[in-house]
Amino acid sequence: MRAAGLAALGPGLAARALADTPARGASTPEIVRMWTLLSGGDGARMRALVEEFNASQRAVRVESTTLKWGEPFYTKLITATVVGAGPELATIHLSRLPNLAGGGVLRPIAPAELAAVGLAGGDFLPRQWAKSQYAGRTFAVPLDQHPLVLYYNKDLVGKAGLLDRAGKLKPIEGIDALTEAFRRVREATGKPGMTMESAQSSYAIWRLWLSLLAQQGLPVVADGRFAYGAAGAATLGRIAAWFNAGYATPGMDYPASTSQFMGGNAGFMINGVWEVPELVRGTEKGTLGFDYGIVPLPKLYGNASAWADSHGFALPANGERPMTPAKAHAVLAFVAYVARHSMGWAEGGHIPAYRPVAESPEALALQPNAQYAEAAHNVVYDPDGWYMGAAGPLEAIASKFLPAPLAGQLTPADALRRFEAEAVRLLRKRPPLY
Repeated sequence: MRAAGLAALGPGLAARALADTPARGASTPEIVRMWTLLSGGDGARMRALVEEFNASQRAVRVESTTLKWGEPFYTKLITATVVGAGPELATIHLSRLPNLAGGGVLRPIAPAELAAVGLAGGDFLPRQWAKSQYAGRTFAVPLDQHPLVLYYNKDLVGKAGLLDRAGKLKPIEGIDALTEAFRRVREATGKPGMTMESAQSSYAIWRLWLSLLAQQGLPVVADGRFAYGAAGAATLGRIAAWFNAGYATPGMDYPASTSQFMGGNAGFMINGVWEVPELVRGTEKGTLGFDYGIVPLPKLYGNASAWADSHGFALPANGERPMTPAKAHAVLAFVAYVARHSMGWAEGGHIPAYRPVAESPEALALQPNAQYAEAAHNVVYDPDGWYMGAAGPLEAIASKFLPAPLAGQLTPADALRRFEAEAVRLLRKRPPLY
């Protein structure tokens, strides 16, 4: 994989990559402890990258520990770093950067430190590089972006007359058109038109709702207040209507919703690109049972915005235990290696943030990724704020109330009133300094 990855980058970048790798033959390797929240297929790919890096040279050895995804990971990272017992490197979500960088959990990465391992801001996709900045300084090196997309079962969607002659999904534009597509699948096949995670405490509804507000040019938060107005309830109501009409099943947790689609029992699935490996694997093994396609989240309002987040590498500050220059170089040498070898990461469904890989012919031709590559140009993140981001406190509150209208437990307006009443304290609270 190393040789193939370097060859894909061309002779100039390949030479630089080799030159920037720590020299072989070091008697005592520099140990880099990494904490990661990546599990499943992502975890396996990161473990492979760690093993390949360790085998490629002798000067640095990365030791990776996987912790539980979400708030448990961030709580432990914050607590350990405050007392100087954190790792030298952590994988984080860039949506959590305002909280982590603003709270003093992370140390900035100087341009000269990046240059020493052959990296610069211009090497990364602009949107992801911008999300790696806080208060004018770099606090993370972006790895990828993973947006919401629309999966479809060609067998079921075809029976509803929604495929063109090439077997691809006919263009869908407008919320009414997507609703009609769900209805037609239900009517033609007797199976749900769509599936997505919809149980209480799930984040999927928040992500879709945020996407559709962004498509209308509406922020969730602006000037310290909730800013979506009446469109917030109206948009949540359109999502709930899919479930209330029987086009989708309410109350499904994540495994149940993905199993419904993978089992051939739903025409469409709204989910992140991280389910791509499972579909590829099922197709290769002949266990999937249907042909599928993937498109970016359609333009349902004024534009094609779709929620996304990004993984990135960050260096914990570790209180009174500042990192030595040698340790920082060792850490960033590994980060640079992963960036240059992120083609394997793309095979996990993610869109790499490192431009020489993301824009390479190999990545542009990769299937099924090429089907939804356009989504990279329309991603929107959680709004900046210490309380925002993956498994952050505001998402946790949203996950309590936003799914309720899908099961008819609350009206959309009531759900948002309860959400706002509990979440407004976060908007008013001073950002924490850990």
